[in-house]
Amino acid sequence: MANAGSSRQAAWEFYGTELKNRREAAKMTQQELGRKVFVSGGYIGQFEQAIRKPQLDVAARIDEVLQTDGFFERMCRQLINKSPYAEYFRAVAELEALATGLCEFASTLVPGLLQTPSYARAITLASNPFAPESFVDEKVGARMDRADILQGPTRPAFWVILHENVLRTPVGGPDAMADQLEYVLAAASQRKALVQVIPYSAGAYPEMAGMLKLMEFRDSPPTAYTEGWYSGNLLDDPAVVKRASASYDLLRAAALSPEASRALIESAAEDHRRCPRTT
Repeated sequence: MANAGSSRQAAWEFYGTELKNRREAAKMTQQELGRKVFVSGGYIGQFEQAIRKPQLDVAARIDEVLQTDGFFERMCRQLINKSPYAEYFRAVAELEALATGLCEFASTLVPGLLQTPSYARAITLASNPFAPESFVDEKVGARMDRADILQGPTRPAFWVILHENVLRTPVGGPDAMADQLEYVLAAASQRKALVQVIPYSAGAYPEMAGMLKLMEFRDSPPTAYTEGWYSGNLLDDPAVVKRASASYDLLRAAALSPEASRALIESAAEDHRRCPRTT
């Protein structure tokens, strides 16, 4: 499963190398090219290092400035079409990898960055019961690849708030769900994530209808992301992001402390382990 993600990354690295070669052949600095295509020189550097992927309109402007006969737009379009992510989520997956801070709220599912393969597989199959195995493997592999951003010293500060619904639904069966909750506990104990839970006893709480993701960056304004059926909203209007951040503060206020949340997650995992098995 990891091979598909590795090959896509290698293709983006080739894209970046070609961009650098063509830019230098045109005797332009990153800043000069950036000005001509309406992005910063730093963005051009990130394109060349395959850290950030250009949007199609930027790729088209690069072709126009460097006179590369549509090469970068065609390659960009091909790589985007091969992405394992839904079209509405592709930009979000890219931004996650650049974020210095992530805050997520989930009312029904464990967030993708904290999912185990068994949990991710069960979710994929539930939505795609007739899909071939290769499709399921690609989706699960892409989700596991995303989680790589939580490894290493440069990982983002990751704050997660779950509703108790997430803990109680036995996705993949009792054992798989217990494994999933123990994985969340391990991420918290390793300080990869700060996890809180909103218990049933809290009653009504903000954002009851869905999920919310906030992303902060070192050199760019923060963004918010919400998701519905077959659609997503990546929000960067400062006033809207401010409102989303205020909602997240209210969610923190409704949630149990990290210590009490850990105890509730542990209890839920034990309940799943004790669940009678059918034969």
